[in-house]
Amino acid sequence: MKLRDELPVDHHLASVYRYGAGFCGLVLLAFAALGFADALSPFDTAGDTIAGMTTNVALSVISTVVGLALLGGAVIGGNFASTLNIVVGGLFFLSGFAHVFVLDRPANILGFGMSNVIFSFVMGLFIATFGMYGRVSSKLSHDNPYWAARHPEQAAREKTAARLAPAGTAETAGALTAAAKPVRRGRR
Repeated sequence: MKLRDELPVDHHLASVYRYGAGFCGLVLLAFAALGFADALSPFDTAGDTIAGMTTNVALSVISTVVGLALLGGAVIGGNFASTLNIVVGGLFFLSGFAHVFVLDRPANILGFGMSNVIFSFVMGLFIATFGMYGRVSSKLSHDNPYWAARHPEQAAREKTAARLAPAGTAETAGALTAAAKPVRRGRR
């Protein structure tokens, strides 16, 4: 099974991925626009702060590219937006860890301060959470396509039981409950 086949295009989780990517993309574009407006030199590490974080033109360019990528994911939506959110969130985490080690050193070409590092961790968590919502959990509901992909036999039994029982009857609920019980193999 391929990742793109797990989630139907019109599933309600797609809107969570789409809105999450769009919101985070807009936040990054706003930060980038404020950085461009300050017009620092590309790799200046002693610039003014914007929204409590230091910035330079190089960081504004990176923020613009990532923000536009997230907005593109919001437009495309579905699994693409989810996967993009997970990847970008992970990259924010890696950036935060990498910049912790270059604070106050010449290698800090993006002009990161501690507030930038904290922002990287928080934004990474936020973006990754939007991407993983409804995909990563031990307690996914049985109507979730990711649960059905991970438990194909049980999902097939539940689907068959729901199709055979008349809708809205007590038998439907009983059939679904019976079908939801895992099949035990081996000695009892």
